[in-house]
Amino acid sequence: MQQISRMLRKLFQRARLEKPGQVDPRAAEFILGLLIAMYDRSGTGYVKTRSSAAALISLSGDTLLAKYRAFFQFYAVPDGKETLITQSALRSLLTDLNQIPAIVGEGCTLSCVEIVIHDYFRGMTIVEEKILSWLRSEPAVLLWLPTCYRLSATEMGSHQARCR
Repeated sequence: MQQISRMLRKLFQRARLEKPGQVDPRAAEFILGLLIAMYDRSGTGYVKTRSSAAALISLSGDTLLAKYRAFFQFYAVPDGKETLITQSALRSLLTDLNQIPAIVGEGCTLSCVEIVIHDYFRGMTIVEEKILSWLRSEPAVLLWLPTCYRLSATEMGSHQARCR
């Protein structure tokens, strides 16, 4: 927890320098509270760094493809000449990501994750292009992610129309 707290303080301190006045001074504290609520419900004082990274990536303002690539990089393992994500790591990724909507009562059950692992990736070597293709298809288990991205993107758009 202390390591994540230090990392968040540094991250948001840098963000405040790059975008003065746009980052709340308590942002690191707020995000740490969110991470604890999502990943340490039993109060152990321990949150996995990888889980925290998945949450920060998913909540970032980056493009969906960049987020998907980052997920792969954090959860994949080298296997000879290629890098792949194991079914166990994919289960961890999907479980970690589903803690985000779960915090507001909208998460899917663990059986959803198991169905995806069993039905879609059964016995398959999961290389980056395969997982990216699957994520771009907007699977139901992660439908909240592209939906939130689109909502966020529309808030950044501007138009010259005047409303009455």
